[in-house]
Amino acid sequence: MSQPPPRRVAVTAPRTSAVRRPPGPPALRALDEQDRVGELLVRSLVRAQLLLALRLLAALVVLLGGLPLLFALVPSARDAQVLGLPLPWLLLGVVVYPALLLGGWYHLRAAERHERDFTELVERS
Repeated sequence: MSQPPPRRVAVTAPRTSAVRRPPGPPALRALDEQDRVGELLVRSLVRAQLLLALRLLAALVVLLGGLPLLFALVPSARDAQVLGLPLPWLLLGVVVYPALLLGGWYHLRAAERHERDFTELVERS
C-alpha cells in the first residue's frame, strides 16, 4: 500500500508574533557590514597580533642567533663544561627547547588576550 502524498501547506504571511531582536552593538554591526569602522577594528586586532609575533621572533633571533655569536666571540665558552657536558651542547641541545616551549606558551596566551580584549571592545561599544 502506498502512502498518500504529504499535505501541502500554504504560506501566507511572515510571523508577526515573533520576538524581534534589538540591533547589536554599533561595533558588531560595523563588523557585519564590513564598513570603515569594522575595517579599522579588524586592522587593529591584526596589528596587535603582528606586533606580538614580531616581538617573539626578535626574542627568538636573539636567543638562537646569539648563541653562535657568543661562542664565536668568547672562545672560552666553547670549551666550558657543565655537569660533564660541553656548554654549547647543553645550551643548543637542552636549554633551547624549553625556551621555545615557553615562547609558544606566551604567544598563545597573549594572542588569546588580544582576541578577548577585541571581543570585549566590540561587545561594549
